[in-house]
Amino acid sequence: MRDFHLMVDCNNFYASCERVFNPGLEGKPVVVLSNNDGCVIARSGEAKALGIAMGEPAYKREAFYARHGVRVFSSNYALYGDMSARVMRTLSLFSAEAEVYSIDECFLLLRGMSSASLIETAREIRSTVKKWTGIPVGVGIARTKTLAKAANRLAKRGDGVRLLEDDEDIDRVLGDMETGDVWGIGRRNARYLAACGVHTALDLKRRPDDWVRRHLTVTGLRTVLELRQTPCIALEDAPPPARSLVCSRSFGRRVESLESLEEAVSSYVQRAAEKLRRKGLVAGAVQVFLETNRFQPDPKHEASLCRALPAPTADTLALHAPALKILRDIYKPGYKYQKAGVILLDLAPTGQRQLSFLEPRGEEKRKRDALMNVLDRANTLFGRGALTLAASGVGKKEWHMRQERRSPRYTTSWAELPLVR
Repeated sequence: MRDFHLMVDCNNFYASCERVFNPGLEGKPVVVLSNNDGCVIARSGEAKALGIAMGEPAYKREAFYARHGVRVFSSNYALYGDMSARVMRTLSLFSAEAEVYSIDECFLLLRGMSSASLIETAREIRSTVKKWTGIPVGVGIARTKTLAKAANRLAKRGDGVRLLEDDEDIDRVLGDMETGDVWGIGRRNARYLAACGVHTALDLKRRPDDWVRRHLTVTGLRTVLELRQTPCIALEDAPPPARSLVCSRSFGRRVESLESLEEAVSSYVQRAAEKLRRKGLVAGAVQVFLETNRFQPDPKHEASLCRALPAPTADTLALHAPALKILRDIYKPGYKYQKAGVILLDLAPTGQRQLSFLEPRGEEKRKRDALMNVLDRANTLFGRGALTLAASGVGKKEWHMRQERRSPRYTTSWAELPLVR
């Protein structure tokens, strides 16, 4: 008995989240659109069977969607993020050694289990996650993370669980897998490998170590060793500390006025500061950027400016003023802006920040901390935007992202809780 990695991946995650609270979508083609209802970013199995491609512009296929009964939804990130957290909490019950790899993927490490026990546990994972969250998952099992990813691809095509352990079985699977489908290789390396006569994962596995190191560096060699069942990529029990934090959106319609841009940047700063406090971080610098639409024939203008803060902070007010000052410096009238954003840089844990004589102290700091605490608690209890700075505007905002087909935020907004009759 040896240690095994499990890759647990939610099936068609965004579409599955929509189905949890709308069972009438079962068996029907479902697609989810990107920001401003632009392109397809998620598809149910039925939508894939209709030939709907990832990234296709939705407006070009409206007649097709109507003809085939395709249900179309705007992105509902509040719902998806909360459902992801519920899935990950459920998975943590099966192993203390877990790595959340993405919003819908998680690695688990199980030690000293037989093949039969592994498969039984994987089936229990699928059953429990489905029962507790409503989300279907596939489980790939192998001795290394790279092979577990490959096994997960096979699990989705079968009954939801796939174990890769036998050498002959692994070689058969790798022989049918293109190098571009190997976790960690990527398209550019795949094209290069194809030019070198390496077309499948099995071809890559059989290449000599020195050849791999020379052409793909040490990182590529680790991937090849993983294909040979030699674990080289450890679980990240905690993600590496973030170095920056971005809050940005494309506008629902292009914006020309400085006043509307200030409302948008103000809103983004508040959201970014809230995230900082939740993560226990402070920022040492703030950057703001503006962009026009590069695909429109209108005049183009892109600008960005970064400034260091007097002292590292997660205080919304301390971040807000410099961000608006930067926006006014980079704004040029006469342009139709499509996007703006705020980037917080030089992040550090609150307890490890560089101290400064310029930061608030004593009673002043206590009051500011209490104010931020009230702000966060109010927006947690009553929904995001319940308590905001006046600078972010009131009423309808022309810069708001277009979400004409968004489903309710069933799990994060009191006003949108599902009703049972």
